[in-house]
Order: sequence, then structure tokens, then C-alpha cells
Amino acid sequence: MYRVFAGTANPALAQSIARELAVEPGRCTIERFPDGETRVHLEESVREQQVIFVQPTSPPVNDHLMELVAFADACRRGGAAGIIGVVPYFGYARADTSSNQSEPIMARFAADMLQAAGLTRILTVDPHTPQLEGFFRIPLHALSAVETFYGVLQDRLPANAVVVSPDLGRVETAAEFGDHFDLPVAALHKRRVSGAQVEMVQVIGNVRGRSCLIVDDMISTGSTIVQAMHTLQAAGSLPDFIIAATHGVFVERAREALSTTGVHEIWITDSIAQKHDNWTELRVVSIAPLIAKALASLHASH
Repeated sequence: MYRVFAGTANPALAQSIARELAVEPGRCTIERFPDGETRVHLEESVREQQVIFVQPTSPPVNDHLMELVAFADACRRGGAAGIIGVVPYFGYARADTSSNQSEPIMARFAADMLQAAGLTRILTVDPHTPQLEGFFRIPLHALSAVETFYGVLQDRLPANAVVVSPDLGRVETAAEFGDHFDLPVAALHKRRVSGAQVEMVQVIGNVRGRSCLIVDDMISTGSTIVQAMHTLQAAGSLPDFIIAATHGVFVERAREALSTTGVHEIWITDSIAQKHDNWTELRVVSIAPLIAKALASLHASH
């Protein structure tokens, strides 16, 4: 069976996955030198074993990415038979194109680093762009958190609800939610003004007199969700919103922006460790069973 190791980004999720797989967590030491350099030391042999390292590349993205690279290299040098990176939140996934020849494609660069370090497989959840898979020469398994959300939301949605995608890129995900909940789907057409600001242009679908379940892959600054709520209310929706987003990045003043009248609940997964206390609207559901099931299936197929 696998050996499951935890990075510093989300050790609680790694422990939950190990429990789901009924295995003992692996032992390793990860530390930072005073100048910020990363040190990884395996405290047990991984020779000829299948190793899993759980490490979302959440903020600070670069530190957590380098930690993942260092661990993979340690396992490669230690003779591991295979190294699976469980990266539920994949940072840099949004940087999947270059606007000009003077700009890097960071998603591809991150993929190259991980492969060079020795990872043999990647498992992620709801990546920001489906084309992320094309940047890897090793297998990348992208899981969907829709069924995880369905398990906690199926009895919480009003009968008049509509599933809303905050942009056209999430329409397929919204449609999947709609199929599970047997609800209609609407979408917003947005224009990004800057990295932290968006402008909603059009509502596609009928939201008048309805409560809205807004679904997305991630919440970073919260600006997209806030603008979506304003636009939906202007189109006649009820001021009663439930938000379901896989990754709660919550940078800068995201919590302040989202703590507005009309937000009933904000559901996220534990793909990223949360440090938000006393946020009454925030709910966290675990994706450990989803990931453990996928890992067990991979093990059974080999």
C-alpha cells in the first residue's frame, strides 16, 4: 500500500487521507533555514514503495511549491517506486497563457519543475483550467468536488434556487451542479479589469425571484463573487446567496468583502488549510474521502 506524507501546507488533510486509507502517516522532517531555504529529511525508508505527498501550493505559493519539489527529489534519491503528488489546490494554474513573448507561462514552468524533481503522478481537485493536464508528461488526475458539495447541500437549498456560474469558464461545473440538484442554471459574463477587479457585463438565464447557489473553483480576493451578487440582485434575484467554491484562498480583504448582507453560507473544501476564526458564514467540507477513493482506485488498477 501507499505511504502518505504531509507537507507543511495542510497536514490535517494528509492525516485525514491516511485515516481514510487506513495507513499510518509517513515520518519526515521539513524545516526552513533562517535564510528561507527548505530542508526535507525522510525519517524512514521509501525504497521500492509508492509514496504520496499531500501538499497544496497555497499561499505562500512559492514556499509550498519548493517544498513539494524538494520532497519529490528526496524520494527519488531514496529509491521510491513511485511518487504521487496530491496537490488539491494547484497554484499557478491560472497562469496558463502568455500575453506576449516576454511573459512566462508559469503553469508550464511549475509542471516542468515537478516532473524534473521525480513526481510520477499528480492528483488535483478542480484545477482552474482544464488545459493544465496538457502541461504534464506524467498522468494528472483532476477530481471534481461536486459530489462532495452535493452531500452537504442537497437538503439546504430552497426549492426556487438556481445554480449560477460567475463566469463562462465555470458553466460546465454549474451544469454538473444543476444535474445533481435538478435545478436550472444561469451564468454571468464578466470582463477582468485587473488581477483583483472584475466587471460583470451580462446575466445569461433567469434569476428573477430566485435564490442563487453561486459555484466556482476558488475564491481569492472575493471580488468576482461580490460583483456577481450585485449583478444578480440587479437582475431581480433574491438577496439570499449560498456560495460553493472548492478552494478558499481568501487573500487580502476577501473575508471583509464577503461578509456582506445576503451571503447566507460560504461552503469550501479543506483543500487549503483555513485560519479564519469566528466567521459564522464559512463552512468547510472535507475532500479526504474523495481523494482517498481515487488513490485506492489507482492502487487497485496497478
